Amino acid sequence: MCYQCRLCSDVLFDFTGTDNGEALPESIPSAPGTLPHFIEEPDDAYIIKSNPIALRCKARPAMQIFFKCNGEWVHQNEHVSEESLDESSGLKVREVFINVTRQQVEDFHGPEDYWCQCVAWSHLGTSKSRKASVRIAYLRKNFEQDPQGREVPIEGMIVLHCRPPEGVPAAEVEWLKNEEPIDSEQDENIDTRADHNLIIRQARLSDSGNYTCMAANIVAKRRSLSATVVVYVNGGWSSWTEWSACNVRCGRGWQKRSRTCTNPAPLNGGAFCEGMSVQKITCTSLCPVDGSWEVWSEWSVCSPECEHLRIRECTAPPPRNGGKFCEGLSQESENCTDGLCILGNSLLLNSAMQPDLTVSRTYSGPICLQDPLDKELMTESSLFNPLSDIKVKVQSSFMVSLGVSERAEYHGKNHSRTFPHGNNHSFSTMHPRNKTPYIQNLSSLPTRTELRTTGVFGHLGGRLVMPNTGVSLLIPHGAIPEENSWEIYMSINQGEPSLQSDGSEVLLSPEVTCGPPDMIVTTPFALTIPHCADVSSEHWNIHLKKRTQQGKWEEVMSVEDESTSCYCLLDPFACHVLLDSFGTYALTGEPITDCAVKQLKVAVFGCMSCNSLDYNLRVYCVDNTPCAFQEVVSDERHQGGQLLEEPKLLHFKGNTFSLQISVLDIPPFLWRIKPFTACQEVPFSRVWCSNRQPLHCAFSLERYTPTTTQLSCKICIRQLKGHEQILQVQTSILESERETITFFAQEDSTFPAQTGPKAFKIPYSIRQRICATFDTPNAKGKDWQMLAQKNSINRNLSYFATQSSPSAVILNLWEARHQHDGDLDSLACALEEIGRTHTKLSNISESQLDEADFNYSRQNGL
Repeated sequence: MCYQCRLCSDVLFDFTGTDNGEALPESIPSAPGTLPHFIEEPDDAYIIKSNPIALRCKARPAMQIFFKCNGEWVHQNEHVSEESLDESSGLKVREVFINVTRQQVEDFHGPEDYWCQCVAWSHLGTSKSRKASVRIAYLRKNFEQDPQGREVPIEGMIVLHCRPPEGVPAAEVEWLKNEEPIDSEQDENIDTRADHNLIIRQARLSDSGNYTCMAANIVAKRRSLSATVVVYVNGGWSSWTEWSACNVRCGRGWQKRSRTCTNPAPLNGGAFCEGMSVQKITCTSLCPVDGSWEVWSEWSVCSPECEHLRIRECTAPPPRNGGKFCEGLSQESENCTDGLCILGNSLLLNSAMQPDLTVSRTYSGPICLQDPLDKELMTESSLFNPLSDIKVKVQSSFMVSLGVSERAEYHGKNHSRTFPHGNNHSFSTMHPRNKTPYIQNLSSLPTRTELRTTGVFGHLGGRLVMPNTGVSLLIPHGAIPEENSWEIYMSINQGEPSLQSDGSEVLLSPEVTCGPPDMIVTTPFALTIPHCADVSSEHWNIHLKKRTQQGKWEEVMSVEDESTSCYCLLDPFACHVLLDSFGTYALTGEPITDCAVKQLKVAVFGCMSCNSLDYNLRVYCVDNTPCAFQEVVSDERHQGGQLLEEPKLLHFKGNTFSLQISVLDIPPFLWRIKPFTACQEVPFSRVWCSNRQPLHCAFSLERYTPTTTQLSCKICIRQLKGHEQILQVQTSILESERETITFFAQEDSTFPAQTGPKAFKIPYSIRQRICATFDTPNAKGKDWQMLAQKNSINRNLSYFATQSSPSAVILNLWEARHQHDGDLDSLACALEEIGRTHTKLSNISESQLDEADFNYSRQNGL
């Protein structure tokens, strides 16, 4: 057999000796006498999602090229071949490629990866290319190991471990600090090369922050849980100050010196310095000795002016150690001729002039008045009656010092919210005569009537936020017609509520007004209102109410009922309402059982400084809504109050039992609480129907000596046969040593009005594709109804059915609900689960949603 025939036979056998039984092409083109040489060989490839990949190879000279995958020939009909001529060599160049689908790779179950190679031949023989493997690319969702938070001392080593999710190809890891990438090449103190771990060799204060491990391959990006790293500094003592002067002018006393824990000051939870901050030693001061006159000297001889002199000195004894100098004249002169001197005395020349014998003496000195709460004032007959004009002045100035206008008012009424500084008894908890507990409801005091914010919104929509109140307004895209813009406002009533409770109905939220009232929207807007009801169990019948133009309140809907006019989504601390008209809204609740619970926020405040032995503690119980507590904080801050302990939640049941507030564990021999004030009881109705006005109790304490600078005690707030909370007070009376407790995190105060795309978490392009997919009814139910179900907002589907785009309204409600705490992972999972059969959703990758979530957080400083 000739060589060429043998070659053809080998090729034919090689091609047809497989299970698929495919035949060699009918004719084999002729070629010059050389073996094929591959110019391009197939490369390893990955299949991403359901997209096929192309394998390509090129050889010269080549009569034919075929692909072989997993030892089997690929049908020639699946090949795409191109032929050309190499001008430099005159040899025939053949290029061929095939497509490999995901289904082909999944159906292969061999001991190795799916592979393909090219076989090219000429009349001299065959050549085979390298094997190219084809793998399905993926990246799991969960990290094999998330980084864990650490607290390390300054200059200590920080090691954060990260094991990325399983994936093909293997994921590459990048570290973020506070959402910013970490470049270890520009910081020699940081190493990110050791097996995906992050190593900080010597911790600095600037290294404190939130660290996130980012894993990515050609399929997707994944974010680990954030690890909070706190670099703390233990405190160190400063140098001692110089000894102070002796505290007494005469005799035995003491002097002191001090040091502060500022070298360095403890930071980020570091330990406070051990030891004493003040040292005292005894001292003895020389007593002052007042001067005294010696006896007068003899008179001098008579002078030509007919006068003689005598003198005395302040030396018996002389003043010492700051004593007073002698009072009076040190010399005297008088006429020495009994008036017979010719120069004479001018008085003798005018005998008609009489000496002025009038003596004017003026007494001035302090008037000491006793403490009005401990002893009675001096009677008017003994003090004020002899000088009636002075009576008004003395009494007025005395009452002004107490912060009241008349003594009778002081005993009988509650006064302004000006909290006392130092030794001021206007907040004493005892009436001086009948010892009635001094409990006041601040609704009787002057207060602000409205908290307000505004923003200008157009067709793109946006979000209006009332900082630190939990109240926000979401204006969807397209709700306002194009080329139009409105100044939208939102306000909270901080005065006496206009919605008065009747019967068992309780006001559970602030009264929120949004407007202008004549504005018309084409898509429902979302209003978020905080509430104080515990909705973990069904013990409430909660209603949404709206105030009419006549000032009356009408029920819009019950939260549990279905309605086609509006939608209510009740969360544990807020209610999200979809509305189509502006106005004033509020939530009310009717308890169904005695187990209905209102959540109260309890807090204790004290004075910023204390200039006397008295000290006041003020305890507040308010509805657990941010705006109610913000009112208390604002008043206390304005009046110089200081939050002494983090506020806590108290679950107050509707079981008609009263509230008790008491002070416990007062240090003996250092402090005492004034009689009959250690425990105060508030009736059930005043707490349950407080109409959101802060309930305030004051306790008056007294320290035995000014040297007592620390106060440690407990405030117990409990409902009889109900819940109890303990507030631990640990504070310093010295203002310079007081630690400030932050009132609010200020997370939503930076951007009160946001307009356009940056106000929304879901990008507009993705939102359009989601709506286009789910608005169309689907026979399998994979439409807007399942979108609502997967996002847990499917209670009232009849409302969404009335909307022109139910999916858009569902996404708007999702936006309002997840303003701060929601990332897009849950939405991405829902879309992935629902949209497996939807080709319209195939291009919405999870990485796109991750990137959108990151951009929203960065724009809004979250």
